[in-house]
Amino acid sequence: MKRLLKTFALSILVLSMMSGPVFAEGEEYSLSKDGYTLKKVVVLSRHDIRSPLSGGDSILGKITPHEWFAWSSDPGELSLKGGLMETNLGQYFRVWLEKEQLIPKNYHPEEGDVRFYSNAKQRTIATGQYFGAAMLPTANVPIEYHGEFNTMDPVFNPQLTFDTDVYEEAVLDQIEKLYSEEIHDMADNYELITDVTDMHDSEAWKNGEIKDFKTIDTQIILNENEEPDMNGSLQIGCNVSDALLLQYYEEKDEKTAAFGHDLTRAQWKEILAPKELFVDILYGTPLLAVNIAHPLLKEIKNEMGQEDRIFSFLCGHDSNLVSVMSALQVEEYTLPNSLERTPIGSKLVFSEWEDEAGRRFISFDLVYATTDQIREQPLMDLDNPPAVFPITIEGLKKTADGMYGKEDFFAHLQESIDAYDNLVEQYSLADAA
Repeated sequence: MKRLLKTFALSILVLSMMSGPVFAEGEEYSLSKDGYTLKKVVVLSRHDIRSPLSGGDSILGKITPHEWFAWSSDPGELSLKGGLMETNLGQYFRVWLEKEQLIPKNYHPEEGDVRFYSNAKQRTIATGQYFGAAMLPTANVPIEYHGEFNTMDPVFNPQLTFDTDVYEEAVLDQIEKLYSEEIHDMADNYELITDVTDMHDSEAWKNGEIKDFKTIDTQIILNENEEPDMNGSLQIGCNVSDALLLQYYEEKDEKTAAFGHDLTRAQWKEILAPKELFVDILYGTPLLAVNIAHPLLKEIKNEMGQEDRIFSFLCGHDSNLVSVMSALQVEEYTLPNSLERTPIGSKLVFSEWEDEAGRRFISFDLVYATTDQIREQPLMDLDNPPAVFPITIEGLKKTADGMYGKEDFFAHLQESIDAYDNLVEQYSLADAA
């Protein structure tokens, strides 16, 4: 498929994204369900803390006169703190699964009882290793991955496996309608990033190598068998805000993390906004999500349908969590005590429960370390758990206990999988017309 670029104009139709449910102050949710027996758990995890995807010789090293945090890993790889964080989360899941009597203490699974499957990138394999070793510390659980090390497995690769001219136009129109207002409202966020990095004191800005951020230069790039991509200020802002957030997670002193500036938690969220918007556009736009999440949705359904499997851990990226939730038509939400909507190391948890009458239900939750837990790393246990946020699917009825009937959930999951075939049929016919 040809390479396609589209630059957003200032005057376009807007369909604003409405913010979803917000927890009340002090409100807490649990993975456990009183009166039910836990039968199975499937986890789709984002890898834990990594170093920035690009090194110091990239724009990150040029955009500021300051020295970045000395990350403990090569670009894009899991950091030492990321390993510790994932160990912490794995140990929490161990004590929770023991409490629910899904596994005994010192559990050594039989073949096929559990599965740990990661994308073939270093940060996802390492996340699986740390989590698995903490959850089953004496079982020596192998981490499955496919293909060559440090490449993208097609199951986790958020690539377009279908593309036509008509489909591209529909995607771009949908992006305009859903996100154009947010794209053009980034001026204050860019100004804050410019101030925090002291960009105007950098040699690259002074000699013209780096330009000021703009709100009208976003270009979307769509190619078959490639990830959706982007050029322009929003893409650059994403890279810088991502690096600043990772520095904030790793650096103990908040002022040092902000290159000597005093920032509030709200300002950190403003810094992160370009990254959040970048991810939402490329992986959360519904017409893109149905396309790129298709292989992973099938993998999730397969794991949930394995009768003898009691625990599955699938480890990928924020692009995977965002596209899966969009394809499942999850309601918009705001997480409490988090700078990110899919926090680093967060986990989509599909847990299956049985009531006294033998009826089965699915609980769908996002489990994550709060921003303070990421920065401070307290030990997690049943008395100090990670945060749990119940996920709501549009149009799918929940029980009084906040779960979905198993048959209803599986039917919706299959409909979300079938949506890909419907998309291919619709836009193949439209392109041929």
